[in-house]
Amino acid sequence: MPRGPRVEESALWVHRGPAPPMHEFHRHDDVEVNVVLAGRLEYLSGGVRTRVEAGSTALFWAAAPHRLLEDESLQSTDVAWIHVPLSTVLRWSLPEAFSTRVLAHRTLVVPTARVGAHVPAMFGGWQRDLAAPGGAGRAALLLEVHALVLRIVAAAGSEPPAGGDGAAGPRADLRPVARMASWIAEHFREPVSAADAARAANLNPNYATTLFRRAAGVSLGEQLTRHRVAEAQRLLLTTDLTTAAVAHAAGFGSQSSLYAHFARACGCSPGAYRAARRAPGEALTRTTR
Repeated sequence: MPRGPRVEESALWVHRGPAPPMHEFHRHDDVEVNVVLAGRLEYLSGGVRTRVEAGSTALFWAAAPHRLLEDESLQSTDVAWIHVPLSTVLRWSLPEAFSTRVLAHRTLVVPTARVGAHVPAMFGGWQRDLAAPGGAGRAALLLEVHALVLRIVAAAGSEPPAGGDGAAGPRADLRPVARMASWIAEHFREPVSAADAARAANLNPNYATTLFRRAAGVSLGEQLTRHRVAEAQRLLLTTDLTTAAVAHAAGFGSQSSLYAHFARACGCSPGAYRAARRAPGEALTRTTR
């Protein structure tokens, strides 16, 4: 059986430095912001490659298995990294369209100049704030990172809510959405259903589905399928597993279920997807348990 991606603990984290080697896929339940100051990053998430050049800022929900693709220039990168737990981000006053895009695992990439040339210089202060005792520094850090995320949203084409002042405010209805989204990210490989995700948040399944669709733009069942398709894409590109084994490892109940959902999401069969994106015999990683 293929080994699942390494799961990291969700936590507020700030760092600046070269991109570390990433020899395996990993995931964590945070919104991740990468400000690339020098060099470039290239991520593989599911079957999608995303390149972030110097002078660009990327934002994505890191619950989807992802890894950096390595080349000789990786150690010469200079990147400012921020991780903020998804549950924290969903409590902020952000446009509904933004929450929908993040929960759909879409990566936002915008010019750093549009989010503020001052941002790189703030990272040293943010690291000190995070390490300061008493929590006051952490509160200031979250306010400033919230402002950064609002600027990324605006640069990506989603304006902040009318009349919003950027202050954080409770959005209690989105807390169970975050719990369900996190639970699905953790359990999608198992024979679970949307009703199981609703029960994990102590909600009635019909109400949970309505709540999740309003926040994420998709149903709980569709979110579950998205994770499974993304995992199937990863396995097709990075292992030599048969299609039947990929179906089982990604959480689909059968090979026919994989084919149906994969064709609907990707416009081709799993075999055609693998053949079109990978040279014969090539695998980025071969994962075994």
